[in-house]
Amino acid sequence: MRLPKHIGIIPDGNRRWAQSKGMSKEMGYEKGINPGLCLFKLCEKVGIKEITYYGFTVDNTKRPREQRIAFTNACIDSVNVISKENASLLVVGNKESKMFPQELNYYTERKQFGTGGIKVNFLINYSWQWDLGQIMTGENMDTRDITNNIASRDVSRVDLVIRWGGRRRLSGFLPVQSAYADFYIIDDYWPDFKEEHFYEALKWYDKQDITLGG
Repeated sequence: MRLPKHIGIIPDGNRRWAQSKGMSKEMGYEKGINPGLCLFKLCEKVGIKEITYYGFTVDNTKRPREQRIAFTNACIDSVNVISKENASLLVVGNKESKMFPQELNYYTERKQFGTGGIKVNFLINYSWQWDLGQIMTGENMDTRDITNNIASRDVSRVDLVIRWGGRRRLSGFLPVQSAYADFYIIDDYWPDFKEEHFYEALKWYDKQDITLGG
């Protein structure tokens, strides 16, 4: 099977999952921590080289305070959980904003844990406008070398994006790196993650005609 080198993960549906269980919306976020670890283990098992998790965006911080606190804490816990694995870990996001969790400042430069292993990126307090800021505001920018002038320049090109929760949009996920990514949708909510979701996505990707525009 031809595997993607880099998989982007959009773990959507936490709030809708909580509501479907008769819970308040913010209670769904912590239920997404264990699926993130399970997915990491599966990627490690099959030999994926890089994973990027979509944590929360600048736009997400406009949600009610209790939700913002809940998804921020879930992101902090998720990063700490992966730091106990064999991973090369990086958090990408606007750390100058008060919405960026200070507990994650340590990870804004790539850190090696265990034997290094998979490159793992978390997008936290991220926005595509912030990511592309230097390009949009810079003068005499060499457009042939755009990838060296974005905030997420340490994140490689994405081969496959998998989104849970049934939504069919990228929601601003790494616009430069995802330019030629294949996009696979799973209707189940992220807290209902199953191993077969991952393997079905890989089987689907294996059948795609990858041309990169050529």
